[in-house]
Parts: sequence; structure tokens; C-alpha cells
Amino acid sequence: MKVRIVEGETRLINLRTRMPFKYGIATMTDVPYAFLRLQVEIDGQAHNGYAADNLPPKWFTKVPETPLGQEMAEMLRVIEHARETAIGMEADSPFDLWLDLHEAQSDWGESENLAPLLSGFGTSMVERALIEACCRSTAKPFATALRDQDLGLSMGAIQIQMGATKAHEWLPKKPLSSIIARHTVGLADPLTPADIPEDEKVADSLPQALTDCISSYGLRHFKIKVNGQPDTDLARLETLAEIITTHAPADFAFTLDGNEQFKSITDFQSFWHSIQEKDSLRSFFEKLLFIEQPLHRDVALEESLYVQFQNWPDRPPVIIDESDGQLDSLSTALRLGYAGTSHKNCKGIFKGITNRCLIAQRTHESETVVMSGEDLCNVGPVALLQDLAVCAALGIESVERNGHHYHSGLSQLPETMQADTLEHHADLYHKGSDGWPTLTINEGRIDATSINAAPFGVGFAPDLSSLIPASDWKAPISP
Repeated sequence: MKVRIVEGETRLINLRTRMPFKYGIATMTDVPYAFLRLQVEIDGQAHNGYAADNLPPKWFTKVPETPLGQEMAEMLRVIEHARETAIGMEADSPFDLWLDLHEAQSDWGESENLAPLLSGFGTSMVERALIEACCRSTAKPFATALRDQDLGLSMGAIQIQMGATKAHEWLPKKPLSSIIARHTVGLADPLTPADIPEDEKVADSLPQALTDCISSYGLRHFKIKVNGQPDTDLARLETLAEIITTHAPADFAFTLDGNEQFKSITDFQSFWHSIQEKDSLRSFFEKLLFIEQPLHRDVALEESLYVQFQNWPDRPPVIIDESDGQLDSLSTALRLGYAGTSHKNCKGIFKGITNRCLIAQRTHESETVVMSGEDLCNVGPVALLQDLAVCAALGIESVERNGHHYHSGLSQLPETMQADTLEHHADLYHKGSDGWPTLTINEGRIDATSINAAPFGVGFAPDLSSLIPASDWKAPISP
């Protein structure tokens, strides 16, 4: 498959959350949503491919003093650099073109002193649009194109230990038909209706308090964020344990997100021991799936972690997330004693596929390893659907989903996008009593039928004409 990127554009819309989303050091109320369109020539025929993502402050880089608007502009800059670099590039496969772009973007990011996770975000946007164009050219859904090796993925070029093995040797024979929505409990989220002051009640019909979310969506998996303040965190965990145990189905499970809030493994180990000493938490924590990124990325992959993990043999499974900035980050993490990593499309799809296969290989060798699916507060009709398509193909059943909780469905997007989403993804979205499309979650699950049938999650070409061109866009928060 000869591929060449001909031209493209980036357009944006500024979104406002229906309630604040506090995660770690940031509280999101305003966030830009960027769309990328690429025209890709594939074996002489032109096809459009699309990608989209939020530009979430304080995730790609967690520097407290950087203004939020400045961070948003920086995220757009890395997308634009990747897009401009990609135009005119050609290769013998989508993977080869991606690899060339990854190397060029990484070199530029290093020269600009950008975090690898941030510069790689731009590469991932081009990668997603390229993959979609290729899937459209072959009229194959993503999972099929991956199994048929249409994308030209060479796993050994990313993880040398995978050698010449192929992705289909490690992945499920078919994508998952549904995904468990692992509900994020943000640090500022109201847990019961009584916790919501009158002037903070949302103006739509979607549930706001955790108890109402559980009953409305039938939730059974949860992601609980902690703030690195043991006394406050423990008290909140006790409240959450009581609420989830009382209101969720008996087979509930949860993960704990450390949000890079702990300075050392010793600090986190002390916090973990405090949890174990609480009678009110002991049985609740038997439902724990894993712990996500407790240490700041600056120290999370230091060599000293190997000895510290060895000295803590009965530790719970701990995975990396924000530390997964390089192609070999998972290999490093596993060697140090971590139990795995997360997948987010913003960290790279080819990398995520290879990571999933490496984890499958380690599982085959009887190791306890984990790959989770995590979120960036994404919504449809592109970002969320493409992320679900990858998770379904990789067999990641429990995936953090929170965009439907912090955004009022697709209400802020152009009416044409809303109508197209309802027409092509009636299993995934429904028009609620508020009049706009909102995500459908039944018994805690999201139906992936239409996602798996579409070229790359999305069953139509979104009309971007009413969105703001990148050259005219201004951050919703002063720089």
C-alpha cells in the first residue's frame, strides 16, 4: 500500500464542561476540541481521514506554574508541526510513514525541549487520520485491517523483543462487541445529591451525583482519583466504599489513579499500608483492579525503583500512564517491576498495539501484567469512537469513560455532526430529553457494534466547515 499525505487542515471548537473536572493539579472547565483532516493518496487514489482530541491542560506536562491557555496553545502547536511535517511524506505502508514522522517529530520536540508525551501527541493525531484514510481505502474496519496486516505494522521496530511476530498472533480473533464504561470519580465530583449546592446544579437532565450516575447507567466499574493527601484521601475513600458497595452491583470493581501525586514509592507504600489498616476499606479493596501512575513522571522510571519494588513483594498491581512517553517505556516499566501501562490514542496507536501484544506475550509466560484503557474526557463523534475502536480490537474490556459525564453530550458541536452521529451510531448515541445526542450506557456497558463496522470507529465524514481554522483560533483561557 503506497501512501502519501497530500494536504490537511486543523480546526477547533472551544467546549465548556457541564461541571468542573478536577484531576490532580488541574480543574477543567474549558477545553478546546481539535479536529484534523488529512487527504491521503493511497495507491494513487485520494481518501480523507479524520482525527480529533481534547487539548487537556496539565496532562501532557504537569508544570503548575504554566498558564492553562499557554498549554493549550502549545498542544495545538505540536499538532500543527506534525501536520505540516507530514504533508508530502510518502512511504510503502502507513506504518512506515508513521515511523518516519515519529522520528522527525521526536527530533523536533527534543530541539524545542518538549516532553516526549507532548510532541508525540501531534504525531498521534496524524497517525489516527492516516489510519482512518487507509481503512476507508480498503473498505475494512480497523480490527480487520489490523488482522489482515494492511497497515504494515512491524512490532519489532517498536519493541525489539516482539521480533517478527504479527499483531494477529496476540490479539483477539474479533473485536469486543461491548465495552465496560469505567466511570471516573473526579476529585471535585459530588457523591450524593445532597453534596450539590443549589447554584452548582447542572442545567440538563443527565445525572450529576455519583449515586445517580450508578443508577442511571448501571455502572459497575469505577476509577477513583486520589490527591496525595492521605488524611483527606482516606476519608473520601471510606465514603466512596460505602456508596459503591451500597449502590453498585455486587460484581463491581475499581481502579485507583494516583495522578502523579506521590513523591516516592515509600510515600505511596505508606499510603497503601494506611488503606490496609482501615477495617472499612479492607473488603472494598479486594475489588481493586490496579493502581495507575502514583509517582510523578520525573521519578517514575528511575532505576532505583527496581530495588524498591523488589523490597515490596506483596504490592498491588501498579501501572504507568503519564510516564509512557517513549516507544520503549513499557519495557522499562516492566523491567522495574510495574504491572503494565494504559492505552490512549493520544499516546499512539501503533505503539499501543505493540504494547498490548507485548503484554499478551508476558501473560502467556505466566506474568501478571495489565493494559488498561484510559480517557482524556473525550466526546464523539471522532475522538471517543476511534478510541473505543482500538480498545475493542485490542480486547481491553474495562475502559475509563468520562466525556459523557463532564460534557453535555454532543450539544456544543455543530448540528450536522449531531444529526450524522445519531444516524450512523444509533446504538451508541440517543437523543435525550434535552434534545441533543448523549452516550448510551446500559448496565454499565457501551455497545461497540457500529464502531466495529465503521472504517475506523466513525461511520461518516464529519463536516468541519463551521469550526474555527487553527490560524484563527484563540484559547478559551487567557495565555
